[in-house]
Amino acid sequence: MVGLLVFSNLTIKSHIGDYQVYFNENALEELEQSILKDVHFIIDKKVAKLYKSKIPNILSYSSVLLIEAKETNKSLDKFPKYVDYLVSKGLRRDQELIAIGGGIIQDITCFLSATMLRGVNWRFYPTTLLSQADSCIGSKSSINSGKAKNILGTFTPPREVHISSLFLNTLDHREILSGIGEMIKVHIIDGKESFNLISKDYENILQSKSQMIEFIRRSLEIKKKYIEIDEFDRGIRNIFNYGHSFGHAIESATNFGIPHGIAVTIGMDMANFISMSMDITSEKNYKDMRSTLQKNYSSYADYSIPIDLFISSISKDKKNIGSNNVTLIFVDKDNKVFKGSYKNDAWFARKCEYFLKHEMVK
Repeated sequence: MVGLLVFSNLTIKSHIGDYQVYFNENALEELEQSILKDVHFIIDKKVAKLYKSKIPNILSYSSVLLIEAKETNKSLDKFPKYVDYLVSKGLRRDQELIAIGGGIIQDITCFLSATMLRGVNWRFYPTTLLSQADSCIGSKSSINSGKAKNILGTFTPPREVHISSLFLNTLDHREILSGIGEMIKVHIIDGKESFNLISKDYENILQSKSQMIEFIRRSLEIKKKYIEIDEFDRGIRNIFNYGHSFGHAIESATNFGIPHGIAVTIGMDMANFISMSMDITSEKNYKDMRSTLQKNYSSYADYSIPIDLFISSISKDKKNIGSNNVTLIFVDKDNKVFKGSYKNDAWFARKCEYFLKHEMVK
């Protein structure tokens, strides 16, 4: 059961000072009822449609930028339109951007906040499980340019984050699985005991909102410890890219046909398979984690992932160092997560292809 602790605020330390994460079922209602001035809303079009009857004041506000939350809309070539809109609405440095949406809206708003007028404050109301349980803290924005995913970005934390479980009611099943994928990642990073906990409660998370909220809170508490040490992602925080090099390549190779958190789930399983093949992790570790990871991506297990596009994408990953290496996050035999650089050679390509064609569909 969820206790009062789950709903207590989290304080996150950052280079701009502390910011708060508020757990409040009525966050959207309170925003709707507040008397606002000098703000600019950036809202997911789908969220605006779903909650139209709940936020008439917000949607009729003088500055409301509605954006369809699709990957192409956080590409650099889309930003002149966003900038022109905010300029036309008189954005000033002492005003505030308010983002209502998931990770794509977060990335767009965060990047605009950092770059327009050399910096304006922003506030975030995350509406997806993935953004509530993972991306809402940590300061990052990630913007695409051309075919390069997340190649541009800043570290610009919001002044406030407001998490409401109300939004979970309107998420489809794949969005829930996508968020759980990132929650699994965080718990693997925290250690064997945490991973066993989320594995044991996997079905309960899907069926119980109280369990879901508990694991949202727990995931953020785990992440908080790392981002406060390494906000700018230069050291230990790198391990939060576990599953992401493979996952981003899967997204790119499938033209984003597989949702991010599910692609990361496949990416974690793939990373474990490759590291087992290198004798970095044990077969037992691979199989222990595989059962839970496969549950989370089972509906995409037979999805066609072209190996040539996959290898091309992972070769361009921004974390790579050197022309013929790939930077990967692995779990070792003692369940410690670490970063390493490995040869991007024919052996690596064959192992990736074998996983995608044979191991993934088992």
